[in-house]
Amino acid sequence: MKESERQLLIELRRALLPLHKALLEWERAAYERQHGRVARGELLRVIVGDPQFAWLRPVSELIVRIDQTLDEDAPDIVADVDAIVAHARRILAPDETGKPFEERYLAALQEEPEVVIAHGAVASVLREIPVRGTRH
Repeated sequence: MKESERQLLIELRRALLPLHKALLEWERAAYERQHGRVARGELLRVIVGDPQFAWLRPVSELIVRIDQTLDEDAPDIVADVDAIVAHARRILAPDETGKPFEERYLAALQEEPEVVIAHGAVASVLREIPVRGTRH
């Protein structure tokens, strides 16, 4: 992987982390309205195990994929930066398709200012990356 591609992924990851956190906090608030307060120690179990948080997996998995790609000690990971960027663009384009992620993401954008700000930061990074064809 070229150093420019590495830097691009680092920037994208840095922008995605606050978005992921804002989405988790937004969903946590919704969960707590329905189920009551969740202790910090219990939160990870709820996030991983409760179906209400399952819609967040595309963002979580994208961050993990970037981390794996940036990990130089993982020789079995093929760096396909174009595919990662295309995937980020695809999942972070909110619409009303009826898919769980898209529906919840759009709702979060409409309800939570922190999500809007974080989405804008990710969109800004993605705008700076030239659109190229993806490799398969």
